[in-house]
Amino acid sequence: MTPSNPVVSHLRDALGPLKDREQVALRLLESSARHSFDPDTELDWDAPLADGKWFWPPELVSLYGTPLWRTMSEEQRIELSRHEAASLASLGIWFELILMQLLVRHVYDKPATSAHVRYALTEIADECRHSKMFARLIERGGAPAYPVSPLHHNLARILKTVSTTPGSFACTLLGEEILDYMQRLTFPDERVQPLVRGVTRIHVVEEARHVRYAREELRRQMVRCPRWEASLTRLSCGEAARVFSVAFVNPAVYTNVGLDRREAVAQVRASGHRREVMQTGAKRLTDFLDDIGVLRGAGRRLWRSSGLLA
Repeated sequence: MTPSNPVVSHLRDALGPLKDREQVALRLLESSARHSFDPDTELDWDAPLADGKWFWPPELVSLYGTPLWRTMSEEQRIELSRHEAASLASLGIWFELILMQLLVRHVYDKPATSAHVRYALTEIADECRHSKMFARLIERGGAPAYPVSPLHHNLARILKTVSTTPGSFACTLLGEEILDYMQRLTFPDERVQPLVRGVTRIHVVEEARHVRYAREELRRQMVRCPRWEASLTRLSCGEAARVFSVAFVNPAVYTNVGLDRREAVAQVRASGHRREVMQTGAKRLTDFLDDIGVLRGAGRRLWRSSGLLA
């Protein structure tokens, strides 16, 4: 049994007192015990795909509302949504592989019997299932996998090797919260394929715990870390936002649905609707990062250049 009132540590930041690390982990462990899913048995992978259904809500497809979009047939638009869903699932696997390694590094020196470590291991198990689920969704949807570019792949190799703890959790939230915003719009949308809705529902429920864990730990780290580490976190987080915005949709999707890649990329970059979608998806995160002192100086300028911060 856990206490009815949350334990509060002596630490505080601009958002107020921080809750005790062990208390947070115990509550997340309890939630995991009640609300965890096995995608292999929870979802009907053998059901046929529904004719005329989208693979991603049309308003979230990158070209939505552009001049090019207006020239496309409904079938071509749905086909683009299929490829973009595969691209986002591929991006999700990439992020989760990075996250799992960062979590292992985070707990390596911590007491193995603590609730904080037990929850990290629980989250790693969640992310293993999510990565397999996304891979299976790509295969079932029939579009190819879309790995990130070799440059971004190797930049991530450096990040997960040298990142300090606050930088790790800031980048974790970047990878989780924008996709979470889009998935919250996807799973209730009856225009979307039932399998895609099922995948996003599972991911939203389980990612809510991961976001809570990362936010609480990032707050704690930013309060306790030395000044140089806070400055490095601001820069690394800003650079991660810039990379994320570029890698979000693989431009090969446009070629694979018969569009001119260069023109499609240019129209996405010029799209006010797309900019609004991405900034709205990032707003809850950027407000939080601003409150705890991450969006400052050169790091804030990097966030602005990414297009994710208004």
